[in-house]
Amino acid sequence: MTIQSTLQIGNVIRNAAIFNLKNWSGGMMNSDTLFQSVQDFFAVLDDRKIDYVLVGGIALLHYVEGRNTEDLDLIMAVSSLEKLPELKISSRDMYFVRASYDALQIDMLLTKNPLFKKVQGEYTKVQNFLDRNIPLATVEGLLLLKLYALPSLYRQGNFVRVGIYENDIATLLHAYQPDLPSLLGTLSKYVDENDLGEIQGVLADIQNRIKRFRGESGQA
Repeated sequence: MTIQSTLQIGNVIRNAAIFNLKNWSGGMMNSDTLFQSVQDFFAVLDDRKIDYVLVGGIALLHYVEGRNTEDLDLIMAVSSLEKLPELKISSRDMYFVRASYDALQIDMLLTKNPLFKKVQGEYTKVQNFLDRNIPLATVEGLLLLKLYALPSLYRQGNFVRVGIYENDIATLLHAYQPDLPSLLGTLSKYVDENDLGEIQGVLADIQNRIKRFRGESGQA
């Protein structure tokens, strides 16, 4: 990864982190340290030939503008964690790991989850992103992950993240108009009937919003 590309990734993460007042403790966060952490981490992934897929807010920036995030989100196998002893793991369950690499926060979606594994295997392209060819989730892959997470976020009462995810979904649907019946068919294999019904309801609301927007703005 070039210095320019990691600086661009670092800029997104740094700006989100620095302008979050919760991260202020006795002064401004050291942005130089954060830049270096981003560069070092991607170098480690490359040097150790670790398979990963970039997802989350950073990946979304390849497709749409305006997304902000404080961390990196990756899909990877549990076995890859053994190759990254530098990670300081703060929480872990069957399918998720939250860790830090120096100043950088990293959220890992583990391929023990069948849907995450499917996204890694079938909804990923090596794309030129931020001046480098890296494995990146496709629009359809990002939508599968966002839609899959929504019912759980509703149950948790996490209104802020629900709003972020629904906006991400709406933005991708508006910009790319993917084959939703096909995506729902895939998703139906990984969620129960109740969750699928809730996801379909959310999608119907979002599609109605998109129709109203296109009508009011005169878009085709």
